[in-house]
Amino acid sequence: MIYTVTLNPAIDYTMHPENFAQGTVNRSKCEEIYIGGKGINVSRVLKSLGVDSVATGFVAGFTGKAIEDGLEAMGVKTDFVRLGYGNSRINVKIKGEAESEINGCGPRIDERDFELLQDKLSALKNGDILVLSGSAPWGLDAGVYEKILRKIDTSKIKTVVDAEGTLLLDTLKHRPFLIKPNLAELSELSGKQPETKEEIVECATALQKLGSQNVLVSMAENGAILVDENGNVDMIAAPKGEAVNSVGAGDSMVAGFLKGYLDRKDYQYALKLSVAAGSATAFSGDLATEKEIIGVFNGMF
Repeated sequence: MIYTVTLNPAIDYTMHPENFAQGTVNRSKCEEIYIGGKGINVSRVLKSLGVDSVATGFVAGFTGKAIEDGLEAMGVKTDFVRLGYGNSRINVKIKGEAESEINGCGPRIDERDFELLQDKLSALKNGDILVLSGSAPWGLDAGVYEKILRKIDTSKIKTVVDAEGTLLLDTLKHRPFLIKPNLAELSELSGKQPETKEEIVECATALQKLGSQNVLVSMAENGAILVDENGNVDMIAAPKGEAVNSVGAGDSMVAGFLKGYLDRKDYQYALKLSVAAGSATAFSGDLATEKEIIGVFNGMF
């Protein structure tokens, strides 16, 4: 089973005003409500691709209940730690001539509730996959993912980490199966500004030497580069299309990679499906469906 962890999930409330102006009343033409969070996005795309997973992390209050109910309505299994205080975040997205966002902070996580989550994850079985995605919430420090992995037998499960800075670096000693930095994150992690393919591969290989088995570098409209555990380097160009949405594209890549790997145990195929999934979401208003992903994939090859 695949378990995705979202420590600070949210309801994303997107509004489309005619003309947004500060200091006055604005009226929206239409609104959309999405269930957000990087691990949740991975679970949603996996479900679209026919792969079951369990979404876990923390939820609180009436918004937390809405997150659970919404995921279960989509067919995504959930096993969150329900907090007895606060409310899960609401993020307001304003789509006007320029896009604006107001993101909630979410509840502060206390140590007792963090231990409850660790207990859930320590029960993972041989062959399970654990996906750790996103930032640390209020109350938990940048070492939170390393603390989770410290209590898990990582020799029996595969771990995927999609995070920034110290949150990611601290996990490398536990030899994650996959990490997925984008170019900006790769630059921060390496202390360099890689531009050419050779420079990107050099920085990715350095992270591999620190412990990651596979390093998938997402490069937006330029596709992706994979440095795999066998020493192979593969690069896939992104397909042509109009990018209308960047939210969840990287998470879709993680889901596509896992689906491809589970189907064929072939890293090159996993990379191709990863780029197709990320691109399909970028071309869509929401996370891509299986039909959209397969359509992009078939157009690429």
